[in-house]
Order: sequence, then C-alpha cells, then structure tokens
Amino acid sequence: MEVTGDAGVPESGEIRTVKPCLLRRNHSREQHGVAASCLEDLRSKACDILAIDKSLTPVTLVLAEDGTIVDDDDYFLCLPSNTKFVALANNEKWAYNNSDGGTAWISQESFDVDETDRGAGLKWKNVARQLKEDLSSIILLSEEDLQMLVDAPCADLAQELLQSCAAVQQLQHTLQQVLDQREEVRQSKQLLQLYLEALEKEGSLLSKQEESKAALGEEADAVDTGISRETSSDVTLASHILTALREKPAPELSLSSQDLELVTREDPKALAVALNWDIRKTETVQEACERELALRLQQMQSLHALRSISARKASPPGEQQNPKRAKQEPT
Repeated sequence: MEVTGDAGVPESGEIRTVKPCLLRRNHSREQHGVAASCLEDLRSKACDILAIDKSLTPVTLVLAEDGTIVDDDDYFLCLPSNTKFVALANNEKWAYNNSDGGTAWISQESFDVDETDRGAGLKWKNVARQLKEDLSSIILLSEEDLQMLVDAPCADLAQELLQSCAAVQQLQHTLQQVLDQREEVRQSKQLLQLYLEALEKEGSLLSKQEESKAALGEEADAVDTGISRETSSDVTLASHILTALREKPAPELSLSSQDLELVTREDPKALAVALNWDIRKTETVQEACERELALRLQQMQSLHALRSISARKASPPGEQQNPKRAKQEPT
C-alpha cells in the first residue's frame, strides 16, 4: 500500500510505503488496525489509539506471537502485513494472552511445551523461506537446518514454499540425500584416520618418533599455553561451533558455510588454546574447513551459471536482450 505525503511526512509530495498492522495492549484482546511507515510511526499511533499516557513512555513494541522485541526498522519492514503487535508501556513486561477464549484453563506446563514447539516451527519456517528465495542455498545450510526441513510436515512445508506436496516430497528426498552424502564423507574420513593410526602403530621406529614428537608437542603446548593463555579470550566462536570442532569426526561437514568462514578467520594459536589442541591439529582442521567452504561456493556458482543458461534458453526468440532506452524528453 502506498500513500502520498501529507501532514507529518518529512517532505511534501514524497511517497512512503506503509504496512498494515494490528495493535493491542498487554493482557487485552481488543485489537486495532493501523497502518505505519516505520516503527516510530507505529509507536506514535499506539500511544494515541491505545490511550497510553506520555508518562509511561517509551513504548516497546513486541510480536504478540512470542514476545520478540521489534526495535529495528529493517526487521519491521520484513514482517508480513497484518502482523500482531503488543504495545508495552514503560517497565511493562510481555505476557502470553490466550486470545481464543476457549482454553483459558491451559496449564503453565503445557503452555511451555507449546512455546517450545512454536519456536521449533518458526525456526524451520525461517529456513524454508531462505530456501524459497534461493534453492541453491541448500549447499550453505548446516546439517541441523537440513534435518529440520526433512522432518517438517510435508503439507506445512508445501504451503510455506507454495509448491505441491509431490514436489516437496521430492525436495525432502533430495535434502536427505545431501545429509547421507555428508555422512558418507564423514565415515570415509573416520576409516582413513583409523587406517593411518594403525600404520603408525605397526613400526617401532614410527612409534618412537611419535612418542618423541608427542613429548616435544606437550612441551610446546605448555609454553604456548603459558604465553597465549590471555589470547584464549580472543576466540569469538559460538559454543555450538566449538562443540562441533571438538566432538565431530569431520566438523567441516556439520557446520554451515557462515560457521566455516568464522573458523577459517580465527587465529590458530587462540583456537588451539580454546580447544586444548596442538597447533598442528588446529591448522589441519582450519584447512579442511577452508576447502569445504571453497567447494560449497564453487557449487553455488555452478548452480547460478546453469540457472542463467536455462533462463536464456527459455526466453522467447524475438525478445530483445538489450531493450532501447526510453527517449528522454527535451528539457
């Protein structure tokens, strides 16, 4: 919906885009429909329509669905039309409001379970929207995101992607194949690691060399730990990334592309201290993450190239590739 500028608009004649929203107070079921161009506009109208005293400002806007605080205009513009907002006055906290009126007896325990399920549902829907915008983003998804889409109800996923159930079933089958391929690569790397370890144990010379290297490595780790202990706080990786690096046999296959990029950017010494590894093992894992990231980006570029070729072939023969510029009117 677009309206022309009027009183309250920064400049006369300027066009602004407004979003229809639904507003209510906390602990209230009465909703008001408003149209706002930004968060500040919505706060101002909330104070007027909901009769919020100016002494109770500033007003905080949260999503009625889960209490998420909305304080960014870009995020506000990304929300769908008729999103429900709750206006919270100063020092007021969001509380769940059962608006259907027929289940007011619901227990707090079951409500907590519903909230958990709703959070999981919102998460897979966000991943589905990302997939809807660009199908090639499958390559960049983590194993957790892929598994969520595979486990999502087929009918709900079809509705979210605006596809038929048959097409969504084929998509889920493809996603499962991607997961299976990553698991096969992980198992292959595990077998290779076991084979290399067996080779090292066969020769006594190799064993002695490994023992001496281990002793030197421990001394070097002790020195590095003493020198670099203060750098451990410099590691900015999230806990789930560090957990995957420690526990997964091939962590580069479990992480998303964004997580892989963060791992490759970390200082090897600081990361080694955080993981309690030697520097050589840390650099090996970072190199594996870098190779996996490069492979995924190359696959994405190939998909985009194929998509461009298909689009050109599908265009009508008489369509002009470079339409003429509009003739400019003489000034």
